[in-house]
Amino acid sequence: MSDKNKVWFITGSSTGFGRELAKQALERGYKVVATARNSDSLKDLVAEYPDTARAVRLDVTNEEDVKTSVAKAVEEFGSIDILVNNAGYGLGGGIEEPSMEQIEKQYDTNIFGVIRMMREVLPIMRTNKSGHVMNISSVVGFTAFGSIGYYASTKFAMEALSEALSKEMEHLGIKVTIVEPGGFRTDFAGRSFTQPENRIEDYVTSERIDAMGEYHNNQPGDPVKGAKAMIDMIETENPPLRLPLGEDAVTAIEEKLNSVRENIDQWREIAVNTKVEEADGAVS
Repeated sequence: MSDKNKVWFITGSSTGFGRELAKQALERGYKVVATARNSDSLKDLVAEYPDTARAVRLDVTNEEDVKTSVAKAVEEFGSIDILVNNAGYGLGGGIEEPSMEQIEKQYDTNIFGVIRMMREVLPIMRTNKSGHVMNISSVVGFTAFGSIGYYASTKFAMEALSEALSKEMEHLGIKVTIVEPGGFRTDFAGRSFTQPENRIEDYVTSERIDAMGEYHNNQPGDPVKGAKAMIDMIETENPPLRLPLGEDAVTAIEEKLNSVRENIDQWREIAVNTKVEEADGAVS
């Protein structure tokens, strides 16, 4: 199969990275199944690329939606070669501030939605002995910031699953990449960011959460360039497991790595001095 005959399946395609990835993949000649909870928002893409674009309704929290949308993609184009798990949103607040309902919804979309998609698409890729799963994480999937702990925790979970999956699928020719963007001018700090139901003064999170509104559309990252970087990466022979995007993301991840190394070095003696003592060659 020619690379340009490959089929992309992208969740959360109405705006942001999902929309830009769909647009650029179509421009490069790929086939694209673009999905959104309101598929009408994608009609213009289908109108511009009637032979290679399909718009499908998908709510990743709905098991039947997931099954139906994947079946439609296979019916239309015969397979799915590149799965992009992009659908998701942010939840602000300290650990005590969001309601349990808000926390459960965050996990249902950001992590269980990804799990549903992978479990539905991976059998196709295993049959084909090829494919690429690209999971859109975040810089906070590698280094958590205060006031968005639940959002960060869903991205940490996504990264763990992705890392495990990469090792499970390597021998089958299926690749996995975790994309870790910093601040990009998508809807994350606007429409896609949820405020906590409660505010607790001790957490000092209100100022940080309120600043998200000012950050919206003032982020340093260009989603057009970000999407191009992702597609360029997909087209390489040896794509990476992790792709940080943006100087802010690279800097924050490097600082986290340095911090972990310093922590290990400081506590190395205590950490390693925990083995079972042996007496006369026998374990006591």
